[in-house]
Amino acid sequence: MQGNARGCALAYKMVAERDNAKYSFARESRLLIVAKAKVWASEGWQVVITDQDGKAYAPSEFDQLLAA
Repeated sequence: MQGNARGCALAYKMVAERDNAKYSFARESRLLIVAKAKVWASEGWQVVITDQDGKAYAPSEFDQLLAA
């Protein structure tokens, strides 16, 4: 598991892709990563969130991730 600048492990990673662009973000907070992912998805990006166990969530599954 990778850590951030403070050395803490980040539990959630979001990857957004569109055309030839690709961005990734990592956060400890499930709420923050889902909120960011929903915004990017609403703007036409292909977004996937991966949790600390490696399970991937598509936009249709973001609410399941919040309920976990």
